[in-house]
Amino acid sequence: MTNPIPAPIPNPQPARACALTPKSRANRAAVNLANALLSTGPRTAVGKRRSSLNATTHGLTSQSPVLASEDLAAYQRHCRQFFDEYQPATPTETQLTQELVDTSWRLNRIPLLESALLDRAANPPTDQARIDFDIVDAHRALATLGLHGQRLSRQFQKTLDQLREIQAERRIDQERDLKRAAALLELHTHKGIPYHPAQDGFVFSKDQIEAFAQRLIRLNERTARDALAG
Repeated sequence: MTNPIPAPIPNPQPARACALTPKSRANRAAVNLANALLSTGPRTAVGKRRSSLNATTHGLTSQSPVLASEDLAAYQRHCRQFFDEYQPATPTETQLTQELVDTSWRLNRIPLLESALLDRAANPPTDQARIDFDIVDAHRALATLGLHGQRLSRQFQKTLDQLREIQAERRIDQERDLKRAAALLELHTHKGIPYHPAQDGFVFSKDQIEAFAQRLIRLNERTARDALAG
């Protein structure tokens, strides 16, 4: 017998998450989730309370950031936008960028869930559905979603702060190393000796160092002109 429950989507590895190109699906998350949230069954007060909490079977804490009912192509576009913006250069930066992707994707799901809950509670398809899930149940579920939203917002901000701090430190270290490399290049050029940055442990090419040195010269000239003009 075929299993009617689709298999979960594997959590993409951070380094290649945006390289995937899965077949686009129609985004029916809100409709499917609304149906799952509001299935009939519990009729006692305790049962209804438990059902309203089960209504937040929303994937907000699941291992995979993407639900089987969501548009994978949209997730990939969402992913690429973040990687294009933050341009991670190390495994740690890549991991943090992927966390931003997945956390924000889950956050963006919450308004759809809230809308589906309220709409189904306000417009039950049958009298039994009105009994099984009413506006009180919907508000309980909304409160639970609100808690998840607060948690995800804190997680997003914390991850963003970590990423920005790490990238700022990397840029400072990179500029310091470029200044050292530029000074060594100038010394070798003055002595007429070929310079090979790798011999000093630098990962920069000679062209990168020369371009940086030229920027420093232009910056110093501009600073000097501004000082004279002031």
